[in-house]
Amino acid sequence: MSPAVATITDARRAAADLLADLRSGVLLDAAFDRRTAALEPRDRRWVQELVWTMLRRRGALDHRIAPCVTGGFARIDADVADLLRLGAAQLFQMDSVPAYAAIAQTVELAKRRHGPGAAGLVNAVLRRLDRERDHPAPPLPADPVEALAVTYSHPRWLVARWVARWGAEATQALLEANNTEAPIHLRPWDCTAAELAAMCAAEGVTTEPAPLVDDGVRLPSGTALTALTAFREGRCLVQDPAATLVTRYAAIPAGARVADLCAAPGGKAVELARTAGEVIAADASEARLGRLEATIARLHLDHVTPVVCDAREAGTLGTFDAVLVDAPCTGTGTFRRHPDARWRLKPSDLAVMSATQRAILRGAAEAVAPGGLLIYSTCSLEPEEDDAPVEAFLAEHPEWSLEPPPEGTVPASTLDAGHLRVLPHRHATDGSFAARLRRGVA
Repeated sequence: MSPAVATITDARRAAADLLADLRSGVLLDAAFDRRTAALEPRDRRWVQELVWTMLRRRGALDHRIAPCVTGGFARIDADVADLLRLGAAQLFQMDSVPAYAAIAQTVELAKRRHGPGAAGLVNAVLRRLDRERDHPAPPLPADPVEALAVTYSHPRWLVARWVARWGAEATQALLEANNTEAPIHLRPWDCTAAELAAMCAAEGVTTEPAPLVDDGVRLPSGTALTALTAFREGRCLVQDPAATLVTRYAAIPAGARVADLCAAPGGKAVELARTAGEVIAADASEARLGRLEATIARLHLDHVTPVVCDAREAGTLGTFDAVLVDAPCTGTGTFRRHPDARWRLKPSDLAVMSATQRAILRGAAEAVAPGGLLIYSTCSLEPEEDDAPVEAFLAEHPEWSLEPPPEGTVPASTLDAGHLRVLPHRHATDGSFAARLRRGVA
């Protein structure tokens, strides 16, 4: 009789396939939705915990794994390396997973995907890691920047940039913030924050006030958003305070005709609709506008119109009292929410993104009426993507000027020389940047 074939859980198979998707260039959220669509909610949550944890701890896990791989960790197949990281994450980071299950399942995955040789390697490495779990971790590199990069699992080149800008202590605080779970914040719609909190409490969900904004709430970790009546009935939308502050900083006049460029998934367009008379929400991707269309239907909005348009051609939409351009960027302010981004980013991406942002800013300006407002924003922390495009634009367009919002519009701690600058390690939110520019009348 042949021996029984070990069964791999659907959740672990999904995690391995998800990481393969990431290596091929798929973004984390899209890969997660694709690979976990058929799983039960409990298994979906488990996959999310495992993969997000592994990505947030990848550098530290590699530091533990590397001494156990003869010939060096860098030499092995990328898929096998990710399987080892998944196994090590279960051993070191997930107390609810028995060591025997973490090892046996990962070994079987390696065997199915790569054959007996890979399975043997994975078995030997994970068993050694399990035996040595109570031993001290290998010594950190002598270089303090490299030590920070390993300890907090970020690319060294990025850590070096941040240390040069903010110093080691502030950078460590930022790295720690990036490795925390990103909370879900809700914004009330057609109700007050107190009423929204009461609706959540009626269903056993106790909320907390959101930081920096006076009318948002924070949900407890693990809350099933779609299970909340307030969400299903269109009484709230999901938005981090850093994004809310961009729209508040914009200080759009009541009743204004507004364009939101690069609008998908649409949260800022909805926020602008609180005071604007009309919002044209434009994005180059028709598929990405689908989420905004769903939000419009859920909130019963009748003055937000999705339009497919590249922001560099915004002048074809006509002219507006105000234009918000939420430019595509490297997203270094949202690493806690998108832990895959730190490993995907390359130094050259900063120059590429900056060139794109400058072109978008010039195109967006064509849609602003004389005397109107142009608000440029990103979720990046990098000067090349924040200050530099704005400075270049103002140098090229002397009829424009930086105009801070009225006093008290946003907390003073988020203003920096007239710009909005929200930092994860200072404000306990995502990171964001915005510049409010006024076009001259003449």
